[in-house]
Amino acid sequence: MDFPVSGFFIFTLVLVLLAILFASQGIKVVPQQTAWVVERLGKFHAVLSPGLNFIIPFVDRVAYRHSLKEIPLDTPSQVCITRDNTQLTVDGVLFFQVTDPQRASYGTSNYIIAITQLAQTTLRSVIGKMELDKTFEERDLINKSVVSSIDEAALNWGVKVLRYEIKDLTPPAVILQAMQQQITAEREKRAVVAASEGRKLEQINLATGAREAAIAQSEGEKQAEINKAEGQAAATIALANATAEALERIAAATQKEGGLTAVNLQVAEKYVAAFSELARTNNTLIVPGNMSDMSTLIASAMKIVDTSRGAQASLPKSK
Repeated sequence: MDFPVSGFFIFTLVLVLLAILFASQGIKVVPQQTAWVVERLGKFHAVLSPGLNFIIPFVDRVAYRHSLKEIPLDTPSQVCITRDNTQLTVDGVLFFQVTDPQRASYGTSNYIIAITQLAQTTLRSVIGKMELDKTFEERDLINKSVVSSIDEAALNWGVKVLRYEIKDLTPPAVILQAMQQQITAEREKRAVVAASEGRKLEQINLATGAREAAIAQSEGEKQAEINKAEGQAAATIALANATAEALERIAAATQKEGGLTAVNLQVAEKYVAAFSELARTNNTLIVPGNMSDMSTLIASAMKIVDTSRGAQASLPKSK
């Protein structure tokens, strides 16, 4: 009775183990952004999508596993010859993505090596068509040329080349030294040109300032002369007006009673004062040759006054 029970237990255990084995071999959980290629009896059967998948154990097998993420790939540095026979050491990074897992599995034995080799050969070809200076200026053009060339060939490998970026362009040390000297010369040239431009602007500013100062000075002198002339004219007019007003007042005073006597007295005083002043300013004493000259002078002055008064009397009076 013990043997049949033991045999049944072993048989059940074997079945459980086989079930576990079949489950482990037949149930496949594929991660996100991953594609598994399944072969059935050595022939391509299907591509498992992310999630839970079932296959036939011992008949189907997962032959290839591909990541569908964007993959950066460093390309080894290499020496390229430019159009003007200059050596350049170039290295870059390539970004690609698996788009067709079946072609990526069977299109080439190793698509990574294929892409790397194609990127290097294409890069040498593109740089060989350019001169040294252009290689530094046309990095975008080089990158686009490498991508377009690789992408066309990579379609058969189930791979999409997204972009290529050059990391370093290193010319020989002699070329670097010559480029540095050229840069230094260009900077010195720009410094000299800038200094000369500064001196030119300085001279222009000085000349402009001197011209404006001269113009301002001449305008000031002109205005000063005008003001002086206007002042002299105004002074002359004022003096003439004052003299005329004084004469009018003197003439009016002579018309009054005692006016002629006052005039005689003033003329006599002026005569005496003139001789006194002349005596003070000279070493020689000067006296009139005839003391009667004073009375004669006064009589002549009074005659002029009488004539002026008669002429005023003969003028028509204004109404």
